[in-house]
Amino acid sequence: MTTPNSASDFDPASNSFDSDLPSSPGGQNIPGAPLDQNGPPVNDEGRRTHPLSGLVLGLVWGVGVALAFGFGSLRDGEWLVALASVPAGFLTGVAAGYVRWWFTKYFINETEIRIETGPIFRSSRRIPFARLQSIDINQPLVARIFQLSELTIEMAGGSDSSSKLRFLPLAEARVIRATVLQRSRALTKSKSPSSSGKVAPAGPETEATLASQPDAEFSLDENLSIMTRVTPDRLLLGALLSLDLIVGIIAALGLAIGFIVFDIPWALFGVGIPVAFGVFSIISSRVFAQWDFTLSRTDDGLRITRGLFDRSSQTIPFDRIQGLELVEPYFWRKLGWGRLEIDVAGYGIVSSEDGVSATTLLPISDLPLAKALMAALVPDPNPEQHEAAFYQASRRGRIFAPIGWRYRWLSRSQNTVLTHTGWLTERTQIIPQAKVQSVAIDQGPWQHYLGVATVSIHTPDGPVSIEIRHLDSELAPDLLRAEIEQTRHAVLQPVSLANFLSLTHTPRSSGSVESTEHQSGQPTSNFESEPND
Repeated sequence: MTTPNSASDFDPASNSFDSDLPSSPGGQNIPGAPLDQNGPPVNDEGRRTHPLSGLVLGLVWGVGVALAFGFGSLRDGEWLVALASVPAGFLTGVAAGYVRWWFTKYFINETEIRIETGPIFRSSRRIPFARLQSIDINQPLVARIFQLSELTIEMAGGSDSSSKLRFLPLAEARVIRATVLQRSRALTKSKSPSSSGKVAPAGPETEATLASQPDAEFSLDENLSIMTRVTPDRLLLGALLSLDLIVGIIAALGLAIGFIVFDIPWALFGVGIPVAFGVFSIISSRVFAQWDFTLSRTDDGLRITRGLFDRSSQTIPFDRIQGLELVEPYFWRKLGWGRLEIDVAGYGIVSSEDGVSATTLLPISDLPLAKALMAALVPDPNPEQHEAAFYQASRRGRIFAPIGWRYRWLSRSQNTVLTHTGWLTERTQIIPQAKVQSVAIDQGPWQHYLGVATVSIHTPDGPVSIEIRHLDSELAPDLLRAEIEQTRHAVLQPVSLANFLSLTHTPRSSGSVESTEHQSGQPTSNFESEPND
């Protein structure tokens, strides 16, 4: 079985692989799915990833082995052993990488993708298309050198719901993702009573055409439309104006001046090294990791591509969006900027891939665009209801937050729940009523004494945490009962792709979207596009 190094095994007319696509036995025909019916018999032996996968894995593992042995030898003064550990570590890593590559195979049929690994203890991981949440393409730095990529497949389930397929030629990875997504859509539609299950094939694309497109490296047959891009200069300026970096630098300068005044110059190294590491960490995670950040829309969700050294392509299906958070640091707010975080089912509170947060929808953006996206992704047909159901933190709780209590409030409507906290860094969070899982009242000893309580509205774990602290304890039970009753009757409002048609590409990530805001803080947008500068 040969492994294709390009998309030559892809039939654009049917949006599927040709008949030698590795298949798992027992697949069922589904309406509208791209099937292999006219070719030779399906091969059940599976397909291996690219032969250079062993080398790439070996180089990555070899670095760890070399460092582990090398530092220990240097510490003991064994220079020759330290030098020899470098090639020995790489050879060991490459050998282990090729063993793993040889015993790794994958199978794809009409209903699932199966990945088998393990030279001694065999492991077989099945990902049914019915449970598929997303399939993303990532290119770690070493893999990019060899023009390879990895597929990250997320399915509905517990914490161990992610599978990786390492490493594939980029063209082949695009083809697999397009085919798997289309078969997943066809399977989902075939189970829907209101759908015939047919999937309209995309128009034919060639590699030359793909190479000429801005985002061709991560797209194939989907209707990909760029919504906005974030330029590196804005990323850098945003990182330099972040409060944590500014406070850290000011604290380091204060300590440095103190060491000089008290004649302790050697202590400067103890301050300078952590500060330099912290600055590099912030620049790396907020600039290099988000380099050339591009937000696009597809037929089924949002597509995010980013990264200077490690390039990644992340897909967020619309139906997995649990909530949104608009973060406005103090200095950013003065410039009309903000950051948009997204709560995605299955990602959890902390989810990152090679240092990149998987919950960042926009690392930095003009506020009109961020608020327009919030209004589109979590729509609310009745925003005026937030004014009638408005809850402010009690003045009796000011002992817990002498300034911040004034900025804590919660409002709700038939469709959404909205909260606001913070005065240095403002945070506005919104969730659909249909995503609420439970509601709780918490009251500590001091809160009981002061007559206040905390009402928490629980959603799946993520960056969005809906609660109002130190609410008047007499209002808390009423809010609890009203929210439980509303959640019971909530109906999920589908997100219409028509809402995104007016969002056009703006090179500086400055959305040309007219946005208004109700008294309660609920953002709305008429999505009327204006000509770009």
